[in-house]
Amino acid sequence: MTPIQQTEPRRIDPQLLASLQRGDEDAVEKLYAEFGGTVFGYLVKTLGDRGAAEDVQQQVFLEVWKRGASYDPQRAGLLTWIMQIARSRAIDQLRKRIPDPVDIDEQTPTDSTTADEFTSEMHDKWHIAHLLKQLPSEESDLLRARFYEGKSQSEIADETGVALGTVKMRMVSGLRRLRELIDSEPTHESTA
Repeated sequence: MTPIQQTEPRRIDPQLLASLQRGDEDAVEKLYAEFGGTVFGYLVKTLGDRGAAEDVQQQVFLEVWKRGASYDPQRAGLLTWIMQIARSRAIDQLRKRIPDPVDIDEQTPTDSTTADEFTSEMHDKWHIAHLLKQLPSEESDLLRARFYEGKSQSEIADETGVALGTVKMRMVSGLRRLRELIDSEPTHESTA
């Protein structure tokens, strides 16, 4: 059995932070490289349209660049701040849509209140998905199977060939690490 890796919460590179707050384009490029996939995945799932997600993602990172000087790492983690901007732009996009004459999907928001709730739920899911990437794969894979696919620990053990006790131990360890990552983030006040 391999030793469990200790994961440290990622800290913002002070040079990147200073670069962002000066409005340097290279800072936004680095942030896009780090968080672009997470933001895009969230937007595609929330908006249900890749083209709209691409447009909104451009708006999000343009806003990150324009508002970089006002980013306060004491108020929110960098991903949280970016995702709050993404959530706000997604809500704006959903509110200005003209409904298509098609059957309503159970997950598609139908009014602005539902849109807010839907985008909040999607924001939380994508934020957790991003944090899961920071865990060792033997823990994150089990947590994804349990919470995203709805599999029981016994089913996971059967499918992976990992002993049930080991599955339980890794899930407990993974949840503990996930909680540490969440707790290490600054408070999640709205900045968007």
